[in-house]
Amino acid sequence: MTMTPLSRRGAVVALAAGMLAPGVALGRVARNGAAEQFVLSEGQQALAVVTNRGLAPAARDAAFRALIDRLADFQRISGFVLGKYARVITPAQRQRFNAVFKGYAQRLFQTHLTGFKGNQLQITGSVVRGPTDTVVNTLVTGDPKAGPLPVAWRVLGEPGAFKAVDVQTRGVWLAITLQQDFVSTIDNAGGNVDALIARLEADGARRG
Repeated sequence: MTMTPLSRRGAVVALAAGMLAPGVALGRVARNGAAEQFVLSEGQQALAVVTNRGLAPAARDAAFRALIDRLADFQRISGFVLGKYARVITPAQRQRFNAVFKGYAQRLFQTHLTGFKGNQLQITGSVVRGPTDTVVNTLVTGDPKAGPLPVAWRVLGEPGAFKAVDVQTRGVWLAITLQQDFVSTIDNAGGNVDALIARLEADGARRG
């Protein structure tokens, strides 16, 4: 999968992350127990799947896709990652983009979680940014060779209807990084959204 290196836009992403999660920066103390439980349950299951070497690759991929569909709001994420182009994309382009982006994002989340080097999720708290907007803070542990990895999950919705829209590791929000990458691709193509769609379609074809 071709991705813009995270370090290339470190300063930009760090600034954007601060804008995305002002509640964290301000140190609010309110917690959302229901959102924490959602992340603990769904996130732990996702980690268990991607680190289960006893499953055949095809079975592991299918199980992860089912879990990530429950965990993530792909409709909302797909609009966010288009940035300024979400306002000008045609309905036909949006339909093509949504279809190819979901598979791309599923593969990316799977790769991202697999790289966490642990299989246990521990809740360390949460920050309520609004009535339906919470950042849940966790630690990924379980690998004796790696220390605990702080991971934050941005969750939208209410009990019974929560969805994750972004995940942060090492100070970098994944969806924000994707937005920077995707907007740059379209910019470099003179504003042609089809260039991004073609790139994602080619990535999907390579991975079968």
